[in-house]
Amino acid sequence: QVQLVESGGGLVQPGGSLKLTCVSSGFTSRDVIMSWFRQAPGKERELVARSVNAFSEPDYAEFVKGRFGMSRGKNTVSLYMNNLKPEDTAVYYCHAKIITVTPDYREDDYWGQGTQVTVSS
Repeated sequence: QVQLVESGGGLVQPGGSLKLTCVSSGFTSRDVIMSWFRQAPGKERELVARSVNAFSEPDYAEFVKGRFGMSRGKNTVSLYMNNLKPEDTAVYYCHAKIITVTPDYREDDYWGQGTQVTVSS
């Protein structure tokens, strides 16, 4: 059974930092596409950062480049958020896409429950 559990959200002042952690179970995350998404009130969920595997550098959305960093371990994925802005306020979700090719090609998507990040003075 695949599970993703996020932690680390909270209230932070503008310019502050937070670290989000996603602990995965039920699969080996090494060859799984791991991503962080976020969703602000009244807005669509958007991709923040994505790591296609444990050996490649992550890709980042333009609005977080230079401020956020993503790393992954055996069963954890972290999002380091620096110089936070009020517009970064959102629920942040961990996402895993598991691709299998045998016997048939399929993609399975899994989401964590989300963790709230609020940037406010």
